[in-house]
Amino acid sequence: MSGIGIAFFVGIVGITLLVTYFASKNTNSAQDFYTAGGGLTGWQNGIAIAGDYLSAASFLGIAGAIALTGFDGFFYSLGYLVAYLVVLYIVAEPLRNLGKYTLADMITARFNQKKIRGTAAVSSIVIVLFYMIAQLVGAGALIQLLLGIDYKFAVLIVGVMMTIYVLWGGMGATSWVQIIKAVLLMLGTVIISVLVLMKFNFNILEMFSYVKTHQPHGEAYLNAGVKYTNGIDTMSMMIALVLGTAGLPHILMRFFTVKDAKTARSSVVTATWIVGIFYILTIFLGFGAAAFVGTDAILAANPAGNMAAPLLAEVLGGDILMSFICAVAFATILAVVAGLVLSGASAFGHDIYGQIIKKGKVTERQQMLAARWASLGVSAFSILLALGAQSLNVAFLVSLAFCIAASANLPVIIYTIYYKKFNTTGAMAAMLTGLITALILVAVSPNIWSPEGTAILTGTPLFPLTNPAIVSVPLGFLAGWIGSLVGAKADAKKYAEVEVRANTGIGSSGSVDH
Repeated sequence: MSGIGIAFFVGIVGITLLVTYFASKNTNSAQDFYTAGGGLTGWQNGIAIAGDYLSAASFLGIAGAIALTGFDGFFYSLGYLVAYLVVLYIVAEPLRNLGKYTLADMITARFNQKKIRGTAAVSSIVIVLFYMIAQLVGAGALIQLLLGIDYKFAVLIVGVMMTIYVLWGGMGATSWVQIIKAVLLMLGTVIISVLVLMKFNFNILEMFSYVKTHQPHGEAYLNAGVKYTNGIDTMSMMIALVLGTAGLPHILMRFFTVKDAKTARSSVVTATWIVGIFYILTIFLGFGAAAFVGTDAILAANPAGNMAAPLLAEVLGGDILMSFICAVAFATILAVVAGLVLSGASAFGHDIYGQIIKKGKVTERQQMLAARWASLGVSAFSILLALGAQSLNVAFLVSLAFCIAASANLPVIIYTIYYKKFNTTGAMAAMLTGLITALILVAVSPNIWSPEGTAILTGTPLFPLTNPAIVSVPLGFLAGWIGSLVGAKADAKKYAEVEVRANTGIGSSGSVDH
């Protein structure tokens, strides 16, 4: 890495640390730590949501997937984008009206029981850990490749940085880091896309014609089926992507950082525009890399294609543009992992410690102390897991996080808001069935087992699909429905209260107790 590249990295770190310093001055309570006091505007939270959502997997992974497999790589862009329609129309407003800090708060607005809160918190922590390991392993590989730093030190650097953001700045610092990162990411993506289009005289059809003849797949490159030859497996992956976002704890937590449901809704609209534009531009990143970098060079740099975007930046803009894009990728990882740490810390510090162990009888000082200790614990545990996961394929970790979110969290969210007969038995059944089924099916899937020894373990997989969402998501919904039928009769009065509050916001005002 050149001196310019190091300067970009130092600049990114310096700016984000400065933001954390100023944000820490306004982090004086648990509300400030978990939700930035509920004081973010719609556009601020919308950009922060986009910054939280557009991870390194989106920027580096999708560009590489499109470059290597064409339309099949674009499936990820389609899935991630459509997912926000589910969030916008089904989840955002009711969640904001019913919740306080976490997903468990929203569910216990209807079922105020320790076992419900505990199960929801455990589900959130499992999702966060899988997502976090994938991000940290990716970060370690990226920094190791760019700066020549040993993988373990690279993971430690990212881990320490994310801990600083959360520990001292809380949600305020994390939000502004995500906003800065989203702006830089969009800027870098637009610059590369414009440079690619310039090469083709701003004629998209000319670009399509060119890439067909400059990669190994020929005409098939622009059609589905290059990578995903199993239609059921493809459908299962899309189910996980489309439905999983609405159950991701670090995304859901962002709706508590605004004052009301109307602002939460406008946040999602802003985020959807940003995310939509970004994923459309991934076409130019992927096709540009295929055309000007070449399949062999992309695979030589990284077998998964994760360096396609930085390599394209180098071809189009030299060391300066490549250094900027790599620094943006680094900022992307920092922003996402900081959000993950915060959501994991809130699930443990607020739900498990504050509400279950202390039964809600905690002082403001105790809440802040618990939140910070939980942040340290989540960070340390994630770093330890990532240090031992260097040789693992991280793709299945991300897909599993989405799958668990769609299987365990989404059914209970939807039933809590819209199903009158939903009860405690149904809630427990939905969460546990979705969580356990997803974990077991992935454990016996081709992600883990391969007869050729290309996966983690050598052997024949018992489950044929790489993503079990097509099985685990329906089972989560089915278990919630059956559990509600066989369990005690639902509290009709409580549901009426939840229905009114979810749809009108009456009884919910800012980030306060209710």
